[in-house]
Amino acid sequence: MPNRRLRDVLSDHPIVRLALTDTVRTAAEAMAEHHIGSVLVVEDDRLAGIFTERDVIERVVAKGLDPEALTLAEVMTPDPVSVTDGATVMRALHAMRDGGLRHLPVTDDQAHVVGIVSMRDFVDDEVKSYDHEMEFRQTLTERIG
Repeated sequence: MPNRRLRDVLSDHPIVRLALTDTVRTAAEAMAEHHIGSVLVVEDDRLAGIFTERDVIERVVAKGLDPEALTLAEVMTPDPVSVTDGATVMRALHAMRDGGLRHLPVTDDQAHVVGIVSMRDFVDDEVKSYDHEMEFRQTLTERIG
């Protein structure tokens, strides 16, 4: 897994791109609809920011602000840490650890958004690998036993 490239990890889960002028409510509705924890904010298909479920709580709800009146430009994390799709899984994990991130935007070499990875993506891969290993061992034990 560590040497795999992110382009090989990017799954078919939706990438929700919103504009700087979209409202927090629009972002929250999109996150709920797609069962995701963040949306990418783009300008001319280039990454401008990220808005996460944590941002909803800390930057909007906890401050008593109106999600229908706030634009993403006002409360997003601008210019977020990102990696290119050619980066390794290990590079992405280091960036996430170093930045305390649960979601990491992925771009191409021209900074166009191509996806997003979350800690869950990597954990799911590890669980699948573990399950496969256990099935292999069970089959081997049955053949030998």
